[in-house]
Amino acid sequence: MPVSVEKRGQVAIVTLTNPPVNAIGQAERQGLLDALAEVEGDDALRAVVIRGEGSNFAAGADAREFDGPALDPQLPDVLNAIEACSKPWIAAIEGAALGGGLEITLVCDRRIVHPRAMLGLPETNLGIVPGSGGTQRLPRLVGMSTALDMIPLGTPVNAARALAIGLADEVVDDPFARALEIAGATPLPAKRRVSQMESPTPEAEALEAAEAAAARKKAGQIAPRRAIELIALSAETDFADGAAEERKSFLSLRTGSQAKALRHMFFAERGARAPKDIASLPVPEIRRAAVIGGGTMGAGIAWALLQAGIPVTLVEAMESAVERATHNLGKLAADAEKRGLLTPEKRSALMDRIRFQVGYGDLAECDLAIEAAYESMEVKRDVFTALDASLPHGAILATNTSYLDINEIAAVTTRPDAVVGLHFFSPAHVMKLLEIVRADETAPQTLAAAYALAKRLKKIPVLSGVCDGFIGNRILARYREIADMVMIDGSLPWEIDEAMVEFGYAMGPYMTQDLAGLDIAFANRKRQAATRDPNRRYVAIGDRMVEEGRLGRKASVGWYRYPGGGGAVVDPLLEDLITEEARYAKITRREFTPEEIRRRLLAGMINEAADILHEGIAESATAIDLVTVNGYGFPRWRGGLMHYAAEYGLDRVIADIEEFAQEDAVVWTVSEGLRALAAKG
Repeated sequence: MPVSVEKRGQVAIVTLTNPPVNAIGQAERQGLLDALAEVEGDDALRAVVIRGEGSNFAAGADAREFDGPALDPQLPDVLNAIEACSKPWIAAIEGAALGGGLEITLVCDRRIVHPRAMLGLPETNLGIVPGSGGTQRLPRLVGMSTALDMIPLGTPVNAARALAIGLADEVVDDPFARALEIAGATPLPAKRRVSQMESPTPEAEALEAAEAAAARKKAGQIAPRRAIELIALSAETDFADGAAEERKSFLSLRTGSQAKALRHMFFAERGARAPKDIASLPVPEIRRAAVIGGGTMGAGIAWALLQAGIPVTLVEAMESAVERATHNLGKLAADAEKRGLLTPEKRSALMDRIRFQVGYGDLAECDLAIEAAYESMEVKRDVFTALDASLPHGAILATNTSYLDINEIAAVTTRPDAVVGLHFFSPAHVMKLLEIVRADETAPQTLAAAYALAKRLKKIPVLSGVCDGFIGNRILARYREIADMVMIDGSLPWEIDEAMVEFGYAMGPYMTQDLAGLDIAFANRKRQAATRDPNRRYVAIGDRMVEEGRLGRKASVGWYRYPGGGGAVVDPLLEDLITEEARYAKITRREFTPEEIRRRLLAGMINEAADILHEGIAESATAIDLVTVNGYGFPRWRGGLMHYAAEYGLDRVIADIEEFAQEDAVVWTVSEGLRALAAKG
């Protein structure tokens, strides 16, 4: 049964029984109505305690229903009936009470909350608004300002905050026991129908702040703005009218393109796990991990391992590098403490679990080594030769290379079956994506260990085959190549950046390069020079930038200037440099509209991604979506690159490429993979 009813004396215990998260689907809604009828029909019952089975109250609606028509009974009708019940309902809340789960508690007369519970209305993260009274009841209960903090950005609150704002009545270690105590008390707790509470007072400043936050953090998204309008409506109309408008918005938004894209990403991330044949394999325990290199990336990887409970030995080539690595780790620890993520005691305990050393001695305890050294094949082969000689039998040898051929790295070892790519994204302790790169001889057991590590680190794992740049950086290279061609042909870096920000990126390709450092892409282009197609256009302006010391933010000048180490400002000198390069290349520059810029950059990426899929480098289009959203800034609300391509239309992409091919048939050739995808429909 999706909902059970147990009677203890004069108290009914209604339990949501759809673990682990007790999602609210049609069966649960009907079960609640049936439970309500049973409660109302039994005169011996005086009160109701409602709870969730297991460790959660209810984490929201069953999102799988959102692709079809709304099914009866609908949650607003169920909740209105519960709120109208003559007998008090007390919610015993543990774990998550989110979305529809929180809306259930809002029609209860008391909310008793566990100290570790989280309460919120995160619907905007799925491209919708609360649909069962949340935007109308929450401001009546906690005030408009607090509701505006919680709903538009989908921000949950912990138990302490819930108590402070009046969302929780009590915070106790055993909410169920306390709820039973309240339900059995004499006199009974009074009914508190939130829908009948006085409407909140409009707060212009709070509305403006919420609108600014939504524009900044959820740019381009419809649902946050609509949520703000609905919250404001709660102060202007009665509950019934406001709730009706909310429901209309919910039903409209959930069939829209943004909601579909966000649901696609939600289920893609939930499904990102090891294949069944890999997941069933035994995984060796990681007692200690070695990290080779303590620069920005290596330090981030080491910190992620420490936070996951894995002791670390950080290896450097010389004492001065050890000092740098020690500083980098110390800074990460200090920043975490400053932000309230660590207590001083926890920080000290974590730092006690890392050893710094010069050279490869004393690694016998390490079951895993992750190389994060300089991006050079020679350097990496030397590191793996040393690791192969130093690590015990059964240890896994992983490289964090962003581009290089892992088969070539594995070839210097006596255990190529134990070599795997673990491509972290910077900052490694923050970014969720982890590309797991399978070399030709990588054993299934090695992959199983890599997936297990990803789970332990709370990363989103995506399996990739070996090619230059794997999934993400191969697409990124094409993105940058096409951007450079558009720039030299007539646009400017800030115009291209603005066009892609309008599309939904947090920043465009040139500001992103400035942040990473232009020298990184420059080194990669130099590495590829010998194998570059001589018939393919090559825009050399990025090379000239590096040669002139314009390395990006770290040099205070790159594609933009950063006066005084501050924010980016347009550099007029760069336009002269671009014009000069175009004249040298005998290019007649022309204007590009923002839409033309986007069509070209997106078509280039989609064309490359289709080949990545066709070649078997990526296992699915969804894998590419996960990579582009979680590693490269593709707007989440567009569902990832391949989801967007399908929505845009693969035939349209092909038509765009064929149009561009009239200017350059070498760069703009419809890939075999794209034609194959389009043929499949």
